[in-house]
Amino acid sequence: MKELKEILIYILDKYPYKDEMSNARLTKLVYLSDWYHAIHNQEQITAVKWYFDNYGPFVWDIYNAVKEDDVFKVELTNNYYGGEKKLISLDKNVNANLTSLEAKSVDRIIEATKTLNWDSFIKLVYSTYPILKSDKYTSLDLVKNAMEFNESKTNKSNAHGTN
Repeated sequence: MKELKEILIYILDKYPYKDEMSNARLTKLVYLSDWYHAIHNQEQITAVKWYFDNYGPFVWDIYNAVKEDDVFKVELTNNYYGGEKKLISLDKNVNANLTSLEAKSVDRIIEATKTLNWDSFIKLVYSTYPILKSDKYTSLDLVKNAMEFNESKTNKSNAHGTN
């Protein structure tokens, strides 16, 4: 598994709409990348232990990693509703160290989400299997959830005679 810093650098470098990269969006992009990677590769990219908070998958790991490394910059601004927003960007020109499989997973998530407004983005996050199948305020085991998800797809295919 990669050091969290590597996926953060990669997302911040590749995501095309830099003015949308709030702490919440960045956190959920890492979650979606870990989830996608778990489905297709039976492991997360990061070692984050995801938690289903009141606002979906959330951990402080992402923001703490950003605050602790001078390669990142946090700018306090306001969101659409006037609340505080932490805009995160790269403060230095650095390259991420991801494998081609890891980069492919993150690229797929960036491509799928880059044109989504906040509401559509959050609906996508909330539609993921770990969120649909888990109770709020519980830990999310993405690898276990990915195995269950993949098995449920296989069972549906078998039931429909498509295998």
